[in-house]
Amino acid sequence: MAGKAAEERGLPKGATPQDTSGLQDRLFSSESDNSLYFTYSGQPNTLEVRDLNYQVDLASQVPWFEQLAQFKMPWTSPSCQNSCELGIQNLSFRVRSGQMLAIIGSSGCGRASLLDVITGRGHGGKIKSGQIWINGQPSSPQLVRKCVAHVRQHNQLLPNLTVRETLAFIAQMRLPRTFSQAQRDKRVEDVIAELRLRQCADTRVGNMYVRGLSGGERRRVSIGVQLLWNPGILILDEPTSGLDSFTAHNLVKTLSRLAKGNRLVLISLHQPRSDIFRLFDLVLLMTSGTPIYLGAAQHMVQYFTAIGYPCPRYSNPADFYVDLTSIDRRSREQELATREKAQSLAALFLEKVRDLDDFLWKAETKDLDEDTCVESVTPLDTNCLPSPTKMPGAVQQFTTLIRRQISNDFRDLPTLLIHGAEACLMSLTIGFLYFGHGSIQLSFMDTAALLFMIGALIPFNVILDVISKCYSERAMLYYELEDGLYTTGPYFFAKILGELPEHCAYIIIYGMPTYWLANLRPGLQPFLLHFLLVWLVVFCCRIMALAAAALLPTFHMASFFSNALYNSFYLTGGFMINLSSLWTVPAWISKVSFLRWCFEGLMKIQFSRRTYKMPLGNLTIAVSGDKILSAMELNSYPLYAIYLIVIGLSGGFMVLYYVSLRFIKQKPSQDW
Repeated sequence: MAGKAAEERGLPKGATPQDTSGLQDRLFSSESDNSLYFTYSGQPNTLEVRDLNYQVDLASQVPWFEQLAQFKMPWTSPSCQNSCELGIQNLSFRVRSGQMLAIIGSSGCGRASLLDVITGRGHGGKIKSGQIWINGQPSSPQLVRKCVAHVRQHNQLLPNLTVRETLAFIAQMRLPRTFSQAQRDKRVEDVIAELRLRQCADTRVGNMYVRGLSGGERRRVSIGVQLLWNPGILILDEPTSGLDSFTAHNLVKTLSRLAKGNRLVLISLHQPRSDIFRLFDLVLLMTSGTPIYLGAAQHMVQYFTAIGYPCPRYSNPADFYVDLTSIDRRSREQELATREKAQSLAALFLEKVRDLDDFLWKAETKDLDEDTCVESVTPLDTNCLPSPTKMPGAVQQFTTLIRRQISNDFRDLPTLLIHGAEACLMSLTIGFLYFGHGSIQLSFMDTAALLFMIGALIPFNVILDVISKCYSERAMLYYELEDGLYTTGPYFFAKILGELPEHCAYIIIYGMPTYWLANLRPGLQPFLLHFLLVWLVVFCCRIMALAAAALLPTFHMASFFSNALYNSFYLTGGFMINLSSLWTVPAWISKVSFLRWCFEGLMKIQFSRRTYKMPLGNLTIAVSGDKILSAMELNSYPLYAIYLIVIGLSGGFMVLYYVSLRFIKQKPSQDW
């Protein structure tokens, strides 16, 4: 009987499941250790879906800027009848701790919609009927955040931190205040051991540009980030996407081991290979949002054989039955035929499980032990469940975030060297352009052009760098805010203050050589005033770029908006055209132009209370510097007021940046 069952599942004649599992352990030696380092010690969890019907609004998923690109007004949307479709229909199931449920099916089968509903991320969708229950309670955002860990399909990690550092920073923000540092370190080491990351614990995470971990190891780190707070329910979206078959098998085997540690694991997969399929406890096969099969993975072949669709020998059941239930859209006739077949299979399955409490199909034969896959493991002592404790406060979140940002930024040596070389090259180029005059004084226009150039060139280079860096971290920010890892305020202050070390070094490299090479006004006080004003203006430009990156949804829109705003500030800065010659609109723009105030401040530092000798033919006329500034409309405010105005503009951009972070969801590109 066992040999016959083995043949039905595509195994060689005479082979038993125990033989093949032993063979797999020898082949996948890196995962042969099945010991549990990190079990869930809380109360067993239950996830239940009852009569779920979920409707997806396709039109609402199109971002407003794409609608504008199609010459459609964002506030006008098509009727729901034309843009809405049922993503999930008549779905019910119950999963308990100790089980791993795999959701499989072809593209568009409803896997992503189901995960969105369970995790409360229904983008543009609406539950028509039914409900999600977690541990006997109706699902709510607070309950999901408390019990469910969601590992997204795309890894969002800082590339220049090591595995241990990544997990240590998350532990500082996610574990309760009552945890001592020794307990946090032990939790990190337990997760590293559980996920078999000891051999690469001190290796940088890396990404497509920075050499680091392999794809499978990076995916394990993403799981470890969520596993740190020891959730009872672990949900993973396409965890094997982009991995080779060997790495994918090892990863799913790790998830199977995590499920045996008294956790509920739910994963969505497209079409797993046969040895991965055998690791599942339960399988949900869907097509067009409708369940075709829900039950033990080892009984799936038996179910379809009983209804007239046996799996061919040596075929992967997942491949065969996903193909069997897929909708063929190559022609209208084939689409109708395959859809009708899928609907009949769905109706047949619903009829078979209609009277069952857990909606799981159970085999009638006793060839295989049902209880090994359907019943949960023995619950652990519920007294181990920790009492509610306060999470780390805003101050601890801020200190952890700023340490993490500085550590990541200063590990990126190529970028730092490029920025330093850029500042040094520009400084030396400008300085040597005006160098060599000795005691001969530069003409007034040459000096004015130099001062305007000093204040205008560096901010232009800063804008694109800041915006590109923000968008590279935007997906991680969105997911961490969504998971409640920290709040907007600590991230806001950490982002602004964490930029200061690089900002200061950049201005020092740029400002000092230019000032002395160009032989500007001698003295320590004029130099310090000059340096401070340039520092403030470049800082203001950085905050403007941060605000644009948080306010607008795409990199191209933010860079276009920032460059357009910068160019308007540049043209109304007082050098291209006299401020008194500006008409109403550019005159108002000039009042908020940090380049105008930088130019005016640098001119006052250079020429105020000085007598400037201007050649006029064979004559040399001594002219007061204050009169020259007044003629250019650059002497309307005292110098201290200019500093206060630039600080005020920086504060205004900071308020805009905070409001954008607080009220605009920082969605990554793949979530629009």
